Amino acid sequence: MKSRLETVETLDIKALVAQGDRMALRTALTHLHEPEIADLLLQLDKLDRVLLFRAMPRAMAADVFSLLSSDDQRRLLHDLTDEETARLLADLDPDDRTALFAELPGAATQKLLNILSPDDLKQARQLLGYPEESIGRLMTPRYVAVRAHWTIAQSLDHMRSFGPAAETVNIIYVVDDHWKLLDELALSKFILASPADTVEQIMDHTFVSLSAFEDREMAVQAMERYDLNVLPVVDSDGVLVGIVTFDDVMDVAQAEATEDFQRIAGVQPIDFDYRYAGVSHLWRKRIGWLLLLLVADFLSSSVIAFYEEAIEAVVALAFFIPMLIDSGGNTGTQSATLIIRSLATGQLAISDWLRVLWKEVRVGVLLGVTLGTVVYVRGFFWRGGPEVGLVVGLTMVALVIWANLIGALLPMILHRLRLDPAVVSSPFITTAADVTGLILYFSIAKWVLGI
Repeated sequence: MKSRLETVETLDIKALVAQGDRMALRTALTHLHEPEIADLLLQLDKLDRVLLFRAMPRAMAADVFSLLSSDDQRRLLHDLTDEETARLLADLDPDDRTALFAELPGAATQKLLNILSPDDLKQARQLLGYPEESIGRLMTPRYVAVRAHWTIAQSLDHMRSFGPAAETVNIIYVVDDHWKLLDELALSKFILASPADTVEQIMDHTFVSLSAFEDREMAVQAMERYDLNVLPVVDSDGVLVGIVTFDDVMDVAQAEATEDFQRIAGVQPIDFDYRYAGVSHLWRKRIGWLLLLLVADFLSSSVIAFYEEAIEAVVALAFFIPMLIDSGGNTGTQSATLIIRSLATGQLAISDWLRVLWKEVRVGVLLGVTLGTVVYVRGFFWRGGPEVGLVVGLTMVALVIWANLIGALLPMILHRLRLDPAVVSSPFITTAADVTGLILYFSIAKWVLGI
């Protein structure tokens, strides 16, 4: 929540933008943090937005730009001159620059590559050469590395020379003459060691590294598991090629969680800001699942039509259909959501499927008996009498157990097939529970009521 002081400073900056006083504006911006400036930038119209951005010091402009969404970045680049764009791209961290290029159309990316310096161009092409959504695209080559045979004094001198350009100096990497990663050491170890000691004397040879070709979600899982805020990235030969930092991994975690939520809801992931999504785009993202589920719902109506005589014989059976199929769908969705999230965070593996099966059977029994008792009482006293109450109660128990297993096992099966478990969305689970639930319901009704 913004303080009153921040609100006053924001209003002052808006006034300076309106006056076009760039010098005063640059001074006033030093009293705000980059996230606040990014928010302010989005509140201004096109001309004022460009004026504010041009008034920022170069380092601040790069930091603010990296905080914007990909759509806002594209709009701002469109408003800048080629010279301003080149300066901005040069000041961006390599990982932020790669993320920008990955979001732009091919022609736009090529245009921006053409205005980079030779060194930046070489770096950008290297990062863009890794698979899409890989850790290689996420990493930055700005780190500090030392040799094992160096003294602590030599290493500290090296850090002073190259540390200002690095993403972080909290962790220092030890490499051999071929840049193969040997160790990672906290800066505090260098500060506390004797200047005459060698780096090898303080090494413990324990570190966690990531492959540049692994999926970027592996970085999220590794940081959560080992409680780290920076991780080294190596190639297939163990050569240190970059690092990934906590801020970039948090962006990945947020993007992946958003994508999973959308898939679970039966929506194809929207790959840019909702504010800029057109009506036709949203229609395309949603209509596919809805049409598929509509066709699946035809099966439910076909099952009801098949058991038409049973419904005519005991009309009360029809009154419980919505309650039963909704309960089955809700149960399956709960189970699927828990398993999908556990798979995404690495809490579960495919090898755990038998343990999951046994646990969810027991959970399903408890849920089914609880709900079944309630609907039995409802059927007994409200409509249908003891026999209909028994049918509804038994169906609820069987349906909840079955839906619970569908929701738990389908995500694991898809994960085993290397498909996104989130595609087992709640509408899909609900439809599957509808069809099978109706068959269970009328089969039990015919058995108990003899119809």
